[in-house]
Amino acid sequence: MKEDYNKELTPEMRAKLARIKHVALDMDGTIYLGKNIFPYTIGFLDDLKKAGIGYSFLTNNPTSSVADYLKKLEGMGIHADEGNMYTTSLAAIDYIKEKWPDAKRLYMLGTPSMVSQFEKAGFESCADDENDVPDVLVVAFDTTLTYSRLCRAAWWASQGVPYVATNPDRVCPTDRKTILVDCGSLQKCIEHATGRKPDIVLGKPDPTMLDGIRHRHGLEADEIIMAGDRIYTDTAMAHNAGAVGVLVLSGETTLDTALKVAEDARNNPAPEFFPPDFIVRDVRELGDLLIEAHS
Repeated sequence: MKEDYNKELTPEMRAKLARIKHVALDMDGTIYLGKNIFPYTIGFLDDLKKAGIGYSFLTNNPTSSVADYLKKLEGMGIHADEGNMYTTSLAAIDYIKEKWPDAKRLYMLGTPSMVSQFEKAGFESCADDENDVPDVLVVAFDTTLTYSRLCRAAWWASQGVPYVATNPDRVCPTDRKTILVDCGSLQKCIEHATGRKPDIVLGKPDPTMLDGIRHRHGLEADEIIMAGDRIYTDTAMAHNAGAVGVLVLSGETTLDTALKVAEDARNNPAPEFFPPDFIVRDVRELGDLLIEAHS
């Protein structure tokens, strides 16, 4: 682990990076923050291309459809297509179709953009109506949330309706002076009101998205980096998938927090979180390390 930015790569670290063929990138807090792209992001992506290293964008934020995410990236100067994207909305759609193949009607706490992604996949959205009983309850990060819809979601949870949460994040990173309450906090609200937890919480740290990248590109797990700004989602996902975990310090997690996690892992045979394989200031530093290792 690179705990000192001036520390040279050890042979073991260099060998681990030299095997990398694909970088899975968290988005908010990693390649941009809020509406602002980091100034080094495009250069980092260009360097990956030149080195023959592929990349994908993974996000636990389901507020936008894939089309909207691609439009946002394009507006920032990042050219990508649907093959570069995997969101928790897509993970939830895949899961519901596999687990409950007859399910059609969903009660969703989610933005209109997210709902459109589910409708594109063939689902119908239930109204906030006691007579409109859903086949599945889906709770996501909902920036358009109203109190009545939250109460209705709690009601369906209390009635035993199958319940899927898109991601465990407590808050969403932001460059604004506010706290963006995310899906994990909404789950806790519903649990406190009803005693019901989701049947499954998708998204990072669940390894599904990284497994999809591995199969799509014919890679081994240790040929993939998962880079992100959260230990409890991004680097935890890397650990669960057997990939290389890289923590960037450009978003939520501070260096002090990361080092405390590493210390806990050294002293505790069953730590709450496993430390990342590498800690870097940002993806620009990650790119420099990859180029150095591959050269």
